[in-house]
Amino acid sequence: MTSSDRGLQSTTSDADGNKALDLIASFVILDNLHMSVDIQKGANDKPQRAPIWWSNAIFFVSMHIVAVLGVYYYPVWVAPRKTIALCILSWQLASFGITIGYHRLWSHKSFTARRPLRAVLAVMGALGFQGSIKWWCLRHRLHHRFTDDPIHDPYAATRGLWYAHVGWIFRKPVYERMSLVNKDDLEADPVVQIQHRFYIPIAAFFGLVTPTLIAKLWGDALGGYLYGGVVARIMIWHCTFMINSLAHWDGLQPYTNEVTARGNLHAFPHDFRNGPCPQDWDPSKWIIWALHQFTPLVTRVRRAREEDVSRARRWMSYVHSLGKDHLPHGWEALSDEDFFDAVAEVENENEATDQPQKEEYEAWDLSRLESHVLNERRTVVLIDGWVVDVTKYMSEHPGGAALLGQYSFKSRPGTPLLADVKKDLPQDASWAFNGGMNNHTRTARARMRSMRIARLIQ
Repeated sequence: MTSSDRGLQSTTSDADGNKALDLIASFVILDNLHMSVDIQKGANDKPQRAPIWWSNAIFFVSMHIVAVLGVYYYPVWVAPRKTIALCILSWQLASFGITIGYHRLWSHKSFTARRPLRAVLAVMGALGFQGSIKWWCLRHRLHHRFTDDPIHDPYAATRGLWYAHVGWIFRKPVYERMSLVNKDDLEADPVVQIQHRFYIPIAAFFGLVTPTLIAKLWGDALGGYLYGGVVARIMIWHCTFMINSLAHWDGLQPYTNEVTARGNLHAFPHDFRNGPCPQDWDPSKWIIWALHQFTPLVTRVRRAREEDVSRARRWMSYVHSLGKDHLPHGWEALSDEDFFDAVAEVENENEATDQPQKEEYEAWDLSRLESHVLNERRTVVLIDGWVVDVTKYMSEHPGGAALLGQYSFKSRPGTPLLADVKKDLPQDASWAFNGGMNNHTRTARARMRSMRIARLIQ
């Protein structure tokens, strides 16, 4: 955990006395964090060329050379059927280890699994030869935080198809905003920690040695190493990397066009279903669903709200039907409020847009806000002058409840610490919501608007 993390988390303390100093320090650290990120952003408008990651590059290229030469001298049609079946099995185990384990369980926390299943998924994920759970998830979370950002997205599609597919593997950049990504849950999981510590021997044994030993049972140890080991690793690499490249390059966008990604993944990352419709090709969701329905191994699954999915589909259908030439003039530069008003005017109805009927909101001062937080025991965040009650949303937040807690309004009876001591203003989450901590989608912004309860007056 970084010092910034500790500073931010200290704001959740309820103790008095010396703990009050921690709260003051946390505001200072938070403000300095905002400032440092803004400075870095201004100083680096273009991605810097990172040094070559020689160990990665040599291993990656060597595996491809071994695979090509091996298949040339020992063709597929010569290998026993059992060996080819072993290759497919090894490839698919790695595939589900990445999609179910690394991606949906650990990166997005889209379902909750008991330790035995987590251990199995950790081994299956290691078969992917894509780094440890911790290494993989932190970069993937950064990718979702700053999708398509050529500086902060580790495999930004905006830097080209080649870079998004494999180019990023050959470089060893310093991710300036990695410290903003929450890793507490990963560090608290013993399965993640053990796999991270012993990742190389686990991956080598199960990814290369085990297929060799299995194929030796029918007298084809070489084929087991080549097809069950090396070739299967190449297959899982490029299947995974195509999600970063081809899946950001072409295809339908039924849920959002705010980023280059296709499908449901970036619109609703916390959903255990990559495809929410029953007919969507998504074997991983059916495996998770079956484990949840028929075994005690998956105790909870998370789904996007049906109204959010329907609204996203409706909006994208509207955009596709009109085309950009018929959207409100200058729509890309409009604020959220003006954008949805313009759409409603063009459409002449509110129900087909993301914006509900206009509501009247009370105007609150700090004392009213403090009373709401203390007396009604609510959790609120302040965004662009709005009081947003996130109490019921805490467990649903894709970034976790702890992140919302860090930016929630803090108040203590009998102390002046309800405000940012440097600016004499309440702690504000606008910077974090509007790109500082995450590039929120239109769906996320619409959800935030639905939780507004008042205007804050200074």
